[in-house]
Amino acid sequence: MGFGKGYGKTILFGEHFVVYGLPAIASALGSFTTANIKIAQGKGWTVDDQRPATPGYKKKKYHESMQSVKNVINHLKIDTKNQKLEITFAGDLIAASGVGASAAQCTSLARALNDSFNLNLSDEKINEAAYEGEKAYHGTPSGIDNTASTYGGLIWFVKNLNGGKNTMDLLQSPKKIPLVIANSGITASTAEVVADVKRLKEENPEKFENIFGEYKMLAEEAKKALLEGKIFNIGSLMNQNQKLLQDITVSGEINDNLVEIALKNRAIGAKMTGTGRGGLVIALAENEEIQEKIAKAFENEGFDAWKTMIG
Repeated sequence: MGFGKGYGKTILFGEHFVVYGLPAIASALGSFTTANIKIAQGKGWTVDDQRPATPGYKKKKYHESMQSVKNVINHLKIDTKNQKLEITFAGDLIAASGVGASAAQCTSLARALNDSFNLNLSDEKINEAAYEGEKAYHGTPSGIDNTASTYGGLIWFVKNLNGGKNTMDLLQSPKKIPLVIANSGITASTAEVVADVKRLKEENPEKFENIFGEYKMLAEEAKKALLEGKIFNIGSLMNQNQKLLQDITVSGEINDNLVEIALKNRAIGAKMTGTGRGGLVIALAENEEIQEKIAKAFENEGFDAWKTMIG
């Protein structure tokens, strides 16, 4: 039996912008997806998906999920003609839009195959395999989700648009910062939203050039604030990032509502994270007491929320 684990993530800064070669900052979460593989007689492979999930998420993502499994198996050149792989996904990461669930699935599978067949893969090779799996979900993924899932911690990420090696710097914040994640309960298609942004960019090149310029300066400030542990600066920059995400139409009404709930309950900063138009919102708290207050406020409005730490 082979075993593998892949961590969830939240993008603190830069979702959607990262696709165009701009920097993004992601933080791995403590929650993870696991993959167990049993090798049996027969051929092909089966999947038993036991991950906790937003209602409807696994059904909506089923075909993408199965294609991602196929991509990883093919990339690692695993023989499924003379043996059968019985794959079980589980773990405590709640599969939802914006939490890196697909990357965690792909990473856990790559690690489980590595364990099952003694492939002796480095983290870099695991990351490459997970990226191939992510293509099933995102078309042309940025690579940030699988990188955070593979390596953990805080990551400064810049996609190389020329096909070269992506920039990936591990960051170290001097303090752990309380974060609340709220789930809108809506699952959006990442590929569709990314395509919409691309179309809008082509229709309004000057507008997007200005937005991209503003975001690039914001990202550099955010990196500095994280390295120095200046949480009020980080929160202010999250609010600015949210405004830019609204400008490119990816933060829907429900995301904006969740952000408002967080800010009314003393969040330092709040923004959508991931795909948008549903999915998740993150809220930064000054301390654990306020973190609890924000989480309760989300729950009182009927939304699932959980607490974690970044940094």
